[in-house]
Amino acid sequence: MPALKLLKLPPPVAESWDWQMDAACRDVDGAIFFHPDNERGEPREERVAAAKRICQVCPVRAQCSSYALESGERYGVWGGMTEEERKATRRRRVVR
Repeated sequence: MPALKLLKLPPPVAESWDWQMDAACRDVDGAIFFHPDNERGEPREERVAAAKRICQVCPVRAQCSSYALESGERYGVWGGMTEEERKATRRRRVVR
């Protein structure tokens, strides 16, 4: 199956992406939302917790998590959800 078929990105319409301008993470180092290779244990838990604290106060958290779920975003913390949490949410949606 071609890689392009696996991606389900929203259409490239400015209105679809304007929410990002109000994101709490906009001026934050993006590394906090994506784990480096082989990061495990307490360092990973602390980084994820820090990312989620930013997401918790974000005015566009709902749009961000919707985007990540709809597009199949595979990496990072989006809308306060980790890769594992998004995967579990997608599985629950399929089961229903």
